[in-house]
Amino acid sequence: MVTASAPGKVFCFGEHAVVYGEPAIGCAIERRARVTVEERDEGLKVHLDDLTLDGFTVEYEGDSMGRPDVDVADSLVDAGVGYINEAIDQVRDATDEYDTGFEITVESSIPLGAGLGSSAAVVVGTIAAGAAEMGLELGDEEIARRAFEVEHAVQDGQASRADTFWSTMGGAIRVEGDDYERLDEVDNLPFVIGYDGGAGDTGALVAGVRKLRDEYDFAADTVSTIGDLVRSGQRALANGDLEEVGRLMNFNHGLLSALGVSSRSLDAMVWAARDAEALGAKLTGAGGGGCIVALDDSDDTMTALQYTPGCEDVFRAELDTEGVRLE
Repeated sequence: MVTASAPGKVFCFGEHAVVYGEPAIGCAIERRARVTVEERDEGLKVHLDDLTLDGFTVEYEGDSMGRPDVDVADSLVDAGVGYINEAIDQVRDATDEYDTGFEITVESSIPLGAGLGSSAAVVVGTIAAGAAEMGLELGDEEIARRAFEVEHAVQDGQASRADTFWSTMGGAIRVEGDDYERLDEVDNLPFVIGYDGGAGDTGALVAGVRKLRDEYDFAADTVSTIGDLVRSGQRALANGDLEEVGRLMNFNHGLLSALGVSSRSLDAMVWAARDAEALGAKLTGAGGGGCIVALDDSDDTMTALQYTPGCEDVFRAELDTEGVRLE
């Protein structure tokens, strides 16, 4: 029996545009998914625990799945199990053990589908733990590559490498296409996370942006502008200019709103943070619901979000410099 854990993440800049080869910058955060894998004779037995803040459990055998009576969208349950199945396929491919069965338990403090990289953390942890259970310790780059293949398959070819890189490598990282650059000059940032208790449908949101981009030149220009903004953000981070970082976060949220991926609850939390004099605030991840990230080293944004209608939880998120690890 082997356990691995991997961190969630926040996007500083660049979600959605990264799908089209533009750069993105994100940071791993100290909220983790823990995956325990134990070899068994045949089939799969999977326990998914605490993948929302309220928590739920799904248990199934083989390739079938029962319908749990939980207050979670079917699409999220289907995707969660799909990620596990695809990750185990990667383990079997890496180890040449195609007939081996596994029992898998997932425990996560990362809200499911909320823009904090829950799926990537589960996939990365599953691949690392599953391979180690079979006596093979994979390198980080191979874990990241295989984890991307999982997300690419589950998200119908619309995933980027960003989330799986951040979860595997840890720290602050710039991702552009197949390349990544660790930003060691980035110190801990005063992240405050607001969570509306919901989740967006990543596949549908990415598809919606693709449709806009294909249909309207101004939408394509907006995607390119987000890429330019990321490059400016990298310079601001390198200079330690948090006021500029915050301003660029605000711009980034406006551009994402123009692409139709924000929501009333996300906008309400963003404006509550700005009214509390956060340096900047934006949605993080695919959007449509879930989380925002703000920059504020005082308690003002925390307090404001606690009293914002529609905000179900608020917490600080420290930069996690360590990626996936065996425990």
